Order: sequence, then structure tokens, then C-alpha cells
Amino acid sequence: MLISKFLQYIKYEKGYSSHTFVSYRTDLIQFRDFVESRSMEFDPVKVDSTLVREWEVSLMEAGEKASSVGRKMTALKSFFKYLKQHGFVSHNPMRGVSSPKKEKVLPKFLRESEMDDLLGEDGLLNVFGEDFEGVRDKLIIEMFYTLGIRLSELIGIKDVDVSVAGMTVLITGKRNKQRLIPFGKKLGESIAAYEKLRDEVVPERCNRLFVRENGEALYPMLVYRLVTKYITLVSTMSKRSPHVLRHTFATAMLNNGAELSAVKELLGHASLAATEVYTHTTFEQLQKIYKQAHPRA
Repeated sequence: MLISKFLQYIKYEKGYSSHTFVSYRTDLIQFRDFVESRSMEFDPVKVDSTLVREWEVSLMEAGEKASSVGRKMTALKSFFKYLKQHGFVSHNPMRGVSSPKKEKVLPKFLRESEMDDLLGEDGLLNVFGEDFEGVRDKLIIEMFYTLGIRLSELIGIKDVDVSVAGMTVLITGKRNKQRLIPFGKKLGESIAAYEKLRDEVVPERCNRLFVRENGEALYPMLVYRLVTKYITLVSTMSKRSPHVLRHTFATAMLNNGAELSAVKELLGHASLAATEVYTHTTFEQLQKIYKQAHPRA
């Protein structure tokens, strides 16, 4: 089946993440089911732009968010681009099909004071403990906040990727693109302390930096749950995911004077447009300056 061929292509040749792979598979199967629900055989050769638009409208009428529908259209565009390039179809029905306009959602982030409460030596909380899991979990939160990395990137860090002496970590991001991120002395000390304890508690393990007590690598839901658990201690906002810490990193960098282009490189964004969503947060800093400088503020 052509859907299977395409999925194998994006997984093994294009190196798409497992999250993107699952999302695209779900979207394409949903489109196939839509076509078949209209008493039609699913044949990509017979798909035209009218049929695609009908599916798009049906999704919006069913209450799907514009961002979700947009992702499904992106999956279809990638699918038919692949079919066209490999000669399975002679035309691309996605030409001229536009995605619905997304609502602009500003990224959620934690305040620096909240992160200080959670991680700082003088913070209000001391919740991590000094056993293996406590030390590991605290370092996970530190690395999300200090490096601005994605969940999949953190799980994928290998021992050889980290240089405590050089204070750098090699991150493998989307599509296997790599970037080298520097870090400071404090994080270096935390990494060294964790590695020392880990080597004592889990002498036999896989080659990942972060492991479970059985020596195996972490899995996404475990990390997601522990991040949610700790963010809950300092914030009441509804969204409490690892990505919130990535947003917090970007916000803190910009609010403290980092250039947008530098933050782009640290985050591993392909374009500056993806990073510009964080510029709204600098308003907080502007507000502080205004109140300090203007006589009638």
C-alpha cells in the first residue's frame, strides 16, 4: 500500500521523529477512511483537490482546531509530494489547497522566580531528594530549563555527547540535525554529580545519559509525568509539559538580552519565524524598564 511505502520513507530515509511518524500515519488513515466512507475506493490517483477540501471542511465542522487540521493538510501534502516524485501519481491534488488560518497562541512559560523556587539553592522547595531518582529528576528539569531542548532530544543524549570539561552537549534534533549547546559551571557540576551516583547505582546500563534503575533508557511518558509533577509544585497553569520548560528557556534568554538569532540556533529552529513567537515575552522586561525610568509610570 502506498501509505505504508510513504511511512517507511519518512521514517528510514527522511529520519522524521517517531512523534511525526505516528501523527502522519493517523492522519493518512483518517483521510483514507473518509474517502471510503463515501463509498469510494481509496486510490490516490483518483483523489482531487475537491475531495481534499471536503475532508478539510468536514474536520472543521466536527470541531477540530485549525492547528490540528493544518497538520493533517501538511501530512497530505507530504504524502502526495512523495507520490508525485516517485511516479505513483501524475498530479498533486494538494496544489491550491490551503490550510485554515491558525489562532495565534502565545507560548506558556514559567517565571524565573518560579524556577528559582524549584531549582535554586535558596529556593522555597526541596523536593527532589538525594537518592538516584531524585538527583536524576532534578538534573532533567535543570537541563530542560538551561538548554531549551525537546523531550526527544533529552532522552536521546548519550554519554559521549556530554563534555563536562568542555561544558558542551551535542544535541541530535529533528531530522537528525545536530547542534552543540554550551552550558555553565553550575549545570556541569550537576551533571558530574549525577554521573558519579549513576555509575555507582547502575553499573550496567545502556549508553544514554539518563537511565532508569534497571539500566534502560527513559521513555517519553515517564519524563512527561515527572516534569508535570514538579511544575505543579510552582505553577497553577493548565499546561505543564517539558515543552513549557523549553518555552521558559527561550523567554528567559530574550528577557535577559539574548539576540533572537542566537536563541534560534540554541533551540534548533529551522527558521527565525519559529523563534519570533517568543518576542512577546520581552514586553515584561520593557514594562519593568518603563516603570523604573518614566517619572509618571
